[in-house]
Amino acid sequence: MMNIAIIGYGNAVLNYHLPYLERRENINVKYIFRREEDRVREGTDHESWYPSIQFTTDLNEILQDPEVELVVICTHVDSHVEYATAALENNKHVLVEKPFAPTIEEANQVFELAKSKGLIAMANQNRRFDGDFLTLKKVLESGKLGNIVEIQSHYDYFMPQFIKKGNFGFLYGLAVHTIDQIVSLYGKPDDIHYDVRSIYYPGEADDYIDIDFYFGRTKVTIKCSVAVKLEHPKFTVHGDKGSFIKYSSGHQKKNPNGPNHVSFEPEPEINWGKLSYVDDNGEEHSEKVQSQVTDYGILYEKLYQAIKNDGEKPVKDEEVVTVLKILEDGLNFAKSAK
Repeated sequence: MMNIAIIGYGNAVLNYHLPYLERRENINVKYIFRREEDRVREGTDHESWYPSIQFTTDLNEILQDPEVELVVICTHVDSHVEYATAALENNKHVLVEKPFAPTIEEANQVFELAKSKGLIAMANQNRRFDGDFLTLKKVLESGKLGNIVEIQSHYDYFMPQFIKKGNFGFLYGLAVHTIDQIVSLYGKPDDIHYDVRSIYYPGEADDYIDIDFYFGRTKVTIKCSVAVKLEHPKFTVHGDKGSFIKYSSGHQKKNPNGPNHVSFEPEPEINWGKLSYVDDNGEEHSEKVQSQVTDYGILYEKLYQAIKNDGEKPVKDEEVVTVLKILEDGLNFAKSAK
């Protein structure tokens, strides 16, 4: 059993952490820390949704509890380094929401502190365990597409009301997920071409993101926009033996009136991926690819093995730094775009 404490109690905790932890018998959420000003502003009624968890406004209660092995930081990025440093200095492993830190320099400082203490500091790149991305990986690993020529990844919405002057939140808030997915597949790109800008406020927002990554002869494009009314496939892949498309698995529905309980049932067949390829004998095949199930708790399972059994760290430091570098360069491009 591993006892953990969570700092923060917002959307990420309620919908992307707790619902996936409830079925992990080897992980126990002992504490949730909330600042007193947050409890006053947001209220405390929904703390009763989790009666087995101790809610506290005293951070030292967590840091000084020897039973707590892992501190999960789910706050605004501006406080990630402060909380991670405090936890590490008190001999706790840390799992930090993305983006891991405001800058590469600060990220490396946290990683170095963790190494000096013999602890793990890791980014919570949970979207590696989206059902649609797991389905993509299954197809790539099958080899049926041959050499991969091109991958397109979309993460779009139609929310023009959120396009505002001075809002540089989409690259770090949305595109970070798809950037990390690609880095987890291929590592550091050989080259990158950026088109990060605003549709209405050039140089003053980042609501349109189109980034091309080059890995040898493979080109990967990630696109993220809040002005897309008709749905694109989440993934489109072309290889020298065939093609694959998969529409988004979407998010689990949120429950504003109580604890969220997610479904682990497979997607209906209508949303399965479509694969068309030519095999080594020249025969053509068309297949439906059953969707994998979204489960963000898998990251916790892998982290548990890394902490308890010296398993491999599921999100590597160099991957986090690579993603942060791409985010920083993309933001600079958006600010210079006219």
